[in-house]
Amino acid sequence: MTNQPAPRARTGRPSKSEAADISGRLIEAAAQLFTSQGFNATSMEQVAAACNAGKDTLYRRFPSKTALFHAVLENLRLRVLARLQSDIPPTGEGIDALARLRKVARLFLTLNLEPELLAHRRIAITEGIMAGAAPQSQPANDPIMEELELTIAAAQRAGALRAGPSLPLAWHLLHSIVYGPANEAMLGRAPYATPEEQDRYFEEAWELFLHGAARKKT
Repeated sequence: MTNQPAPRARTGRPSKSEAADISGRLIEAAAQLFTSQGFNATSMEQVAAACNAGKDTLYRRFPSKTALFHAVLENLRLRVLARLQSDIPPTGEGIDALARLRKVARLFLTLNLEPELLAHRRIAITEGIMAGAAPQSQPANDPIMEELELTIAAAQRAGALRAGPSLPLAWHLLHSIVYGPANEAMLGRAPYATPEEQDRYFEEAWELFLHGAARKKT
């Protein structure tokens, strides 16, 4: 029996799918490190080591720690958007426009109280990542806000909310329902730590949102 030659090590650039897999692993490792120890305490070397990757591999994809944090935030946005689209059926599939908006608002509250999203918001605010050359916490074209605007516009077309631009109502909903508890939690307080507490808060906040945003009677 003759000895078979050992396979040669692969040379050249990785395929697109391999490159995407490497980038995904780097982003996931960075997200975990940013969440557990903060932005300033996390180094590019730590991220590369967590993936058993070389620094050159990391810097080719993300030229700075700020760029890497951008990528972590974008990946988080895409996951939130996927959750919205998978957890809540479109209008017409056994759910009317206002009921769908209610489900979207409730899910927004849940997502904004999850530890990972809170940690990244805390990083962006408390460690100054939003200043200067820092990554933006919300891009100019945010698909999550676009999804919320579309949901509100559907409720407006159904006559459940007052007519007019949907963006002010989207911001009103977020300020009425989401941002208060999220800011409290980001500061280390947990006023709505359980699903039951969140439900009780949401019912009241939802009614207050509708009282201010309901279509005017003629």
